[in-house]
Amino acid sequence: MERKLVSDAFTLGVCYYPEQWDERLWEDDYRRMKEMGMDIIRVAEFAWTIFEPEDGRFEFGLFDRALDLAHAHGLRVIMSTPTATPPAWLTHAHPEVLNKTQDGLTYHHGMRRHYTYNSTVYREYCARIVRQLAEHYKDHPAVVGWQIDNELNCETDVFYADADHDAFRAWCRDKYGTLDALNRAWGAVFWNQTYTAWEQVHLTRKTAAGSPNPHQALDEKRFISDSAISFAKLQADILREVAPRHWVTTNGLFGNLDSHRLTDETLDFFSYDSYPLFYTMFGDASEPEPMRDRWWSLNLCGVRDISPNFCVMEQQAGPGGWTNRIQLPAPYPGQMRLWTYQSILHGADMVLYFRWRTATFGTEIYWHGLNDYHNGPNRRLREAAAVGEELRRVGERLVGRTYRADVALLEDYDNEWDGRLDTMHGVLRGPSMSAWFKRLQYRHMPADKIKLRGDATADELSGYRLAVYPHPTIMSERTAQMLEAYVRQGGILVLGARTGYKDETGRCRMMPFPGVAAALCGVHVDDFTLIAGDREPANVALADGSGRMFKAPLFNETLSVQDSGTEIIAAYASGWYAGSPALTRRKLGAGEVWYYGASFSEGAAEAILDLLDLPSPAADWARLPREVEFGIREDAAGGRWAYLLNYADREVDIELVRDCVDVLTGERLSGRTVMPAFGVRILEPAPQ
Repeated sequence: MERKLVSDAFTLGVCYYPEQWDERLWEDDYRRMKEMGMDIIRVAEFAWTIFEPEDGRFEFGLFDRALDLAHAHGLRVIMSTPTATPPAWLTHAHPEVLNKTQDGLTYHHGMRRHYTYNSTVYREYCARIVRQLAEHYKDHPAVVGWQIDNELNCETDVFYADADHDAFRAWCRDKYGTLDALNRAWGAVFWNQTYTAWEQVHLTRKTAAGSPNPHQALDEKRFISDSAISFAKLQADILREVAPRHWVTTNGLFGNLDSHRLTDETLDFFSYDSYPLFYTMFGDASEPEPMRDRWWSLNLCGVRDISPNFCVMEQQAGPGGWTNRIQLPAPYPGQMRLWTYQSILHGADMVLYFRWRTATFGTEIYWHGLNDYHNGPNRRLREAAAVGEELRRVGERLVGRTYRADVALLEDYDNEWDGRLDTMHGVLRGPSMSAWFKRLQYRHMPADKIKLRGDATADELSGYRLAVYPHPTIMSERTAQMLEAYVRQGGILVLGARTGYKDETGRCRMMPFPGVAAALCGVHVDDFTLIAGDREPANVALADGSGRMFKAPLFNETLSVQDSGTEIIAAYASGWYAGSPALTRRKLGAGEVWYYGASFSEGAAEAILDLLDLPSPAADWARLPREVEFGIREDAAGGRWAYLLNYADREVDIELVRDCVDVLTGERLSGRTVMPAFGVRILEPAPQ
């Protein structure tokens, strides 16, 4: 599929809901948007009943007037398909379109995302409204693109309606062909779960102990992903048929969805909703040197892997909250600008703030946008206007650049999905990934976050000096061979505990751990234990006599060397397995592979990085404090810009090692300079 670029110049915009406001406000809203440097709005993702007030009767007047006025003010428009919120008349007449819980309780009208992708009736209604909208707005001069639905798999990412069970049964028949093949893949002989007729096959259902067949549960997640992609493709195909001049995207990054395949098969580019203050809900503020909102850069790295250049469809602009859940504090002065450039650093060529005006009614009355209820001046509007003025000056030079990194943090969908049920490896993935990202950030070493796919090749990793794949429990023989080729070509591969012992169905191989990676690593796992209850994480000591130690949390494996080229780098220093190898290195070809028999702590990641002694590209630009994120974006001619983002609530000193020009201000800089609290600098080498 030919991909459309987001834009030839950076685009700043805002989400707008004309149906929620008195029409007399529209013109003043649009005028102020343009004065603030905004060029685009997103509309209509929840407006189905406005367009179709009753079954088969379509009205476009309200949005015709809203779009005509937007065009008159020079604003472009992203239209949305409104399928995230089916009308009450539809769910009342056709309750079979509604999703259900695992034990069969129906989700009723009253919130959003309460439908199922697999209802034939719902798909027919969605196809009809999408076609009506596409036909009506295909030639509107303001419309440039479409957002499909809104945040696929948000609110819930599991589906158990009758239509889903039926569709899953058909999916299984297509995948396995015979019940014998399905029974083998699912290990159905265990606990007498063998199926003798297709009518007996369902998605996971409530069981006595609440623990479903794990292989069935893994296939369920693959099926849910396929269902969401099919639903998006239904809409994308109509939009491309009817409105071929417009680009197509969708927003959000949620569970049980292969967003890479979604993008490959249905979208021109991916869009993301960026809310850095979610760290207050999901982060651990008590940890030493917490990442706080800087942690959001790890998510943006993942988005960049889907689309090297993408759109942030919703950029946090204020405090956030529903009436009954989600409470996010207000951004500090300067933080909204910082987050905007955080998104740009990681690949955003278009950013829309959420939202223009805070809603005065509904569930999100505390999810604040740029304007407060009173519609008067405030600091968020002033900050957004300052960003708009900067981007108006340099926007054409920002877009289309490529993020440069020498480190790859690897993960994959199968292990992500399998780990949601299997806590013997699933609980390791998040802490290990966070530990590595945090230590890389504080060493100013940019990293890419890559979802390995089944057809990945060593050449795709060859640009990375270091690849960290923390806990790839499910690993195919092909992936093991690909990783070996990467190492032989000169790459450094780091693997962690629970690697390689499951096949693609989630079944355990009858092989010594780490399974298909054992020969690559040159080790076997002799013994292992979960660190839980009264068990204390073991200490690990480097074997170089330095006395340096770090913790080995969550899971410990003792290793035995199986290859003469494998070197013991560190051993356990406590517990009943004290003295047993914990960390090994095997040199192979031009590269090396490291195996660590635990979940990665920050101490472990830092120790490995010290031993590897990889240089930071920041050294060519400046000496930076830990509070500053460093990143490089490169244009097609090889010209590089260095992004410096200060996440501290105080000013920090930096020491430039070369003369530079700040792209945002035009200021020439040399030697020591100061970055204000939440400050941003984009540097290019100064002309000689």
